Amino acid sequence: MKLHELSPAPGSSKEAFRKGRGAGSGNGKTAGKGHKGQKARSGGGVRPGFEGGQMPLQRRVPKRGFVNIFATKYATINVSDLEKFEDGAVVDAQALLESGLIKKTLGGVKVLGNGELTKKLTVNCAAFSASAKEKIEKAGGKAEVK
Repeated sequence: MKLHELSPAPGSSKEAFRKGRGAGSGNGKTAGKGHKGQKARSGGGVRPGFEGGQMPLQRRVPKRGFVNIFATKYATINVSDLEKFEDGAVVDAQALLESGLIKKTLGGVKVLGNGELTKKLTVNCAAFSASAKEKIEKAGGKAEVK
């Protein structure tokens, strides 16, 4: 395929339609905007969330607590998920992605301690729970913080 052979998919592109160009055009006078009102004006319409001067929903609903917008979000897996790998393997975020255990790495991978591990693995991840670290080391492996 060459550049001059490229074309949009059939039916995906339309000709530009000139609105409000006289009665003979089939879309003259109000140009599909109806009669009068805020939406018919040149700057027509309102910003998202505007309720005509009524107190908007996002200001009516009470705000409670604290949300840490800077918190690190981890992709989490359990120790039992590591059984999938063969004995002596090095497990890192890339290996977990390829095996399908996680979809995205987010801010890193955290290993949680649910389940048991029987294989000796070297696990390179961003964080470990205390019980996960203990179980990996008990199986003869290493838990390395990357």
